[in-house]
Amino acid sequence: MIIERKLIICTASLIVMLMIEIKKRREKIIKKKRLWTKKWIEKRGAGKGILNMLNEELLVEDPLAYRNYLRMNNTTFEKLLGLLSNKIKKQDTQFRESISARCRLETTLRFLATGETFRSLMYSTRIHESSISRFVPEVCEAIYSSLKDIYLKTPNSPREWLKIAKEFEEIWQFPNCIGALDGKHITFRPPISAGSYYYNYKGNHSIVLLAMCDAAYKFTYYNVGINGRISDGGVFRESNLRKALDDGSLNLPPNQALPGRTSEIPFVLIADDAFPLTDRIMKPYPNRGLTDSQKIFNYRLCRARRMIENSFGILANRFRILLNPINLSPDKVEQISLACLALHNLLVSENSQPYLEMEDSHVPFSNKLNNQAGNRTTTRAHNIRNEFKNYFNSANGAVNWQDTAVRRSNM
Repeated sequence: MIIERKLIICTASLIVMLMIEIKKRREKIIKKKRLWTKKWIEKRGAGKGILNMLNEELLVEDPLAYRNYLRMNNTTFEKLLGLLSNKIKKQDTQFRESISARCRLETTLRFLATGETFRSLMYSTRIHESSISRFVPEVCEAIYSSLKDIYLKTPNSPREWLKIAKEFEEIWQFPNCIGALDGKHITFRPPISAGSYYYNYKGNHSIVLLAMCDAAYKFTYYNVGINGRISDGGVFRESNLRKALDDGSLNLPPNQALPGRTSEIPFVLIADDAFPLTDRIMKPYPNRGLTDSQKIFNYRLCRARRMIENSFGILANRFRILLNPINLSPDKVEQISLACLALHNLLVSENSQPYLEMEDSHVPFSNKLNNQAGNRTTTRAHNIRNEFKNYFNSANGAVNWQDTAVRRSNM
């Protein structure tokens, strides 16, 4: 009798538990159906999303505003869509129509251009924020994978490097220069599990973007993803750029004398105090007890090195998601950063004029690396820097405004 009663109680308990589980599952299904069938979201298919309607109007009535809205003109957008379409489009299901590749790309570009939250974009696109949060990283990954081998390639032949060096000499009067090098912190709001792993010296959580550019604002090398707590010297030391400079795999041109000089010196990168002085990296003389000729060198180097600062500034003003902490996980922040780099180089290649004038040009991207570099410098590196200094102070290398510029800047 007691056993039978226990069996009845156990059976009843199981039935109650099953009923509770069935109810929970039904509630989830109902919740999903409610999500899918929100009337105002359904109207996206009728072309009533603000983003969709505005893009169509701007394209016809104000192409310049269209370009500013998506950060590219329609020709470039259609070209990009053609490259990505097969990677980002999804199949329709019996429950709902899929979000088109065009809409996915437009939404992602607007997210990168403004840094809007997914919830904010939901109202302008009529796409639920959960869907946006899923497809934006996917589209960013597709952008990078589709463009990197076309627009983000590092030069790999002496001819390509010589072309860059010629542009630096013609535009910035700095010969034997194959690029300007710098690093920036891309900040984000970390997950609780991250702890202090990404915590940098400024009190933010970040990953580091180390990049090199040519004289046309185009990035020719990039390294994204090293955690922000690593010092600047550590970032460069661990980069494949440092390894490539050491082992010669960049295929740089042979040493060449500066114009009017006889000593052959290497082709070099120019950088600031955050980087070590080496045979291949030139940086300013330490700012203490400088001679007039050293001040001239520092001025000429800093003037040419502005290319990388300007390139970072254009990048961040074009894609404002990079200006503020990104509320996503580190791996997604890396995907976003890579997509922005690839798009930047695409736009530089597609436009003969820099895009900076089309946007606010005075918002700084000042998440600089910590200005501490290693002290291991060879005598040869000092001699190379002195050769540049002597050239910039000679009749062949001086420019007529450098003395005035140095006096005005109190260098």
